[in-house]
Amino acid sequence: MKKSTLDHVLDWSGRILLTLILGFVLLPFFVVLIASFNDSAILSFPPKSWSLRWYANVFEYRDFGAGLVNSLKIAAIGASIAIIAGAGFAYVMDRYDFALKGLLNGVLMSPLIIPNFTIGLGLLILSTSASLPRTIWLVIAVHVIIVLPFVVRSVYVSLQNFERRYEQAAESLGASPLHVLVTITLPLLVPGLVSGALFAAILSFNEFTASLFVVNQRTQTLPVAMYNYVREYADPTLAAVSVIYVLVVAVLLLIVHKFFRLEKVLNVE
Repeated sequence: MKKSTLDHVLDWSGRILLTLILGFVLLPFFVVLIASFNDSAILSFPPKSWSLRWYANVFEYRDFGAGLVNSLKIAAIGASIAIIAGAGFAYVMDRYDFALKGLLNGVLMSPLIIPNFTIGLGLLILSTSASLPRTIWLVIAVHVIIVLPFVVRSVYVSLQNFERRYEQAAESLGASPLHVLVTITLPLLVPGLVSGALFAAILSFNEFTASLFVVNQRTQTLPVAMYNYVREYADPTLAAVSVIYVLVVAVLLLIVHKFFRLEKVLNVE
């Protein structure tokens, strides 16, 4: 069917509007990108002279390196625990009816409405009262609590859209429940599991307000290290860190899109 003139006008108007919105959203990033090449120790825009010295400072500042290692470790372990626990909770709530199902769902979703700093402060008070040391496992526990609702909802949505006839067909052919779970259910839930793990890892890596209460010098994450740095210095190093972070995340998302397709992972097909 041939498009009318009005359809073409609306089509191009939508593209122009989308381009303007994306440009508006990305404008702060381009400002930070340009500011990160400032040669002066005093942050100014636009730069009077250009330099890569602040990018070098990012890799020379020890707290950033240690914070990055801690953040990656916490994000990896926390996302793994959250995806296992969240998938289990989602499966139970989707497949079974029991008296306290609504209460369980409310408890699992409660971190969405409770401020993160309240969770961090509460875990700090609890660990202090129980004489528990502020190790990296305490930070991981805080992060798991915060990201668990996103994993549960992601897997639960996949289960709601799940075609149960595949499982029934396998059972009718004599497959055991475990065999059905491993060969049918889990492979079909991969998009929900990947999206849940992706959300959990990104949220955990970025978490600051709750982490601030439970970390110490040895377990501080990259966001906390960045906060401590900006309290002492006002140079463009944080601008350089932000640019590196955005570019790395963009590359990771492109890799995920290459292998899994983001529209499928995020359940927006």
